[in-house]
Amino acid sequence: MDVTIESDVPATMRDGTVLRADVYRPSTGGPYPVLLARLPYGKNVPLVGAQLEMVGLARSGFIVVVQDTRGRFASDGESTWEPWTYEGDDGYDTVRWAAALPGSNGRVGMIGSSYLGNTQWMAALSKPPELQAIAPQVTWSEPNEGLFARGGAIEFGLNLMWSLMQGADTLMKRHADDPAAMTAQRSALITDMDQLNSTGYWKLPAGRHPTYQRYGIHDLGFEHALRHPEWSAACRVAGRQAEVDLPSLNVGGWYDVFQQGTLDNFTQSRAAARPATLIMGPWAHGLFTGQIGDVNFGVASSFESLGFRGRYLDVQSTWFRRWLAPEAAPSGPELPPVLLFVMGSNEWREEQEWPLSRAVDTDLYLGADGTLAFRKPQADESIDTYRYDPADPVPTTGGAILLASEYRMGPLDQARVEARPDVLVYTSEPLAEDLEVTGRVRAFVHAATDAPSTDWVVRLCDVDPEGLSLNVVDGIVRVDTTPGEFAEHLVDLWSTSYVFRAGHRLRVHVTSSCFPRWDRNLNTGEPVDSGTDFRPARQEIAHDALRPSRIVLPVVRS
Repeated sequence: MDVTIESDVPATMRDGTVLRADVYRPSTGGPYPVLLARLPYGKNVPLVGAQLEMVGLARSGFIVVVQDTRGRFASDGESTWEPWTYEGDDGYDTVRWAAALPGSNGRVGMIGSSYLGNTQWMAALSKPPELQAIAPQVTWSEPNEGLFARGGAIEFGLNLMWSLMQGADTLMKRHADDPAAMTAQRSALITDMDQLNSTGYWKLPAGRHPTYQRYGIHDLGFEHALRHPEWSAACRVAGRQAEVDLPSLNVGGWYDVFQQGTLDNFTQSRAAARPATLIMGPWAHGLFTGQIGDVNFGVASSFESLGFRGRYLDVQSTWFRRWLAPEAAPSGPELPPVLLFVMGSNEWREEQEWPLSRAVDTDLYLGADGTLAFRKPQADESIDTYRYDPADPVPTTGGAILLASEYRMGPLDQARVEARPDVLVYTSEPLAEDLEVTGRVRAFVHAATDAPSTDWVVRLCDVDPEGLSLNVVDGIVRVDTTPGEFAEHLVDLWSTSYVFRAGHRLRVHVTSSCFPRWDRNLNTGEPVDSGTDFRPARQEIAHDALRPSRIVLPVVRS
């Protein structure tokens, strides 16, 4: 089927602002349902085409609309772009406009990942009547748990890199009439982006970063939300899923920076009796291949296969056709409510629910001499100590991250981390049989510090018989404390589906930093938007009968 493309098609929003989109449509026949993507990254960027596959979708019988959001690239709007603020109203107006395009059947679905996933939820929450289904990939639920921050710490690496990358278009628009100023500012910005790892991430204060002030650009949203907490509602889905009476196809990755948000959006939609579907693969943000980090999960794990169910593009198209053009929907099996990739055994599994009701929370206790066991410690007093220095933080090594290019995502060899004196390492005996952990992982650590504020980071790893240690999940909590006083702290490691094989060992890290993924706690208690002084802290972890530090695993029996 031939496809025609119209560029920069204007759509006028309620306040008169004109947004522009490229429209891909089958050259003959119709009417066709519409698939809409709204993005701030530039609708003509090659990566956008590679991910959305607009021509392929149009050939399969959809009108595809890809729109630059307000203030970005071809669309009009303020010269200093601010993320999130207008996506609800603009999403509503754009859906209504797209439904009335020539050749449309009046039904609209929305597609895309990350920011594009959130524009779907914001449009759905504004309730345009023509919007019939959404398919958000790798997007968040609560912005203060995974987008702006996590456990009280800033999602610093993500915030800084993303914000500077988006600043280039802002500077181009601001200096459109002064090419020399535009060139100078963009050149300086690119230099700062190239030097993120060596200098940019280390600048203070972390919560009012000097680089944003230098260029007069907005950050991803942490700083705005710090000053105006109510503004976070501009991109918050959490607590509002029941308001969206639409089918949703939620796609996430176990090593994606928004992993838990994808799961929460699905869970809350199903709790409200909405027709939600979940696909969770072994993927990282923007990486849907079989190779993630140091692990090859196999060809069947990729977006090109989905366990030989077909390419995701085709699976998504079939799913949308059922909701947007049921008269033309193909026959055949539908997706199950939940399709999970179980890492370790490296297989896809169909489920009827998430979380799995058959998963049993099982305590795994930290012990003396770096031990890790399923039995509760009996010792009266057992404490490990280390020194956390914000001037020498533990480097981010893999995980569910989105940072400068020096930092790879996914499961990576943790030897460099485990060799540090400021990382406590606890390891189990080799497993006698396979152990499946599927669900949300939490840790309860009994800890004390001599600082008024500090962070606790906990990480779960898989150690193979040769001693290779790979990270599975981790989390952080930022706490204000009474110096020297022990307290129990909950660290949310988010979720996984992972089989620890017989002969492998489980390992837990306890430390106080993972930088630059999360900003450094300066151990002074100063506000994050003004603190620039820092001090080392003496950290203590208890693991005895009265203070049983432990990690809680959702264990699924065969």
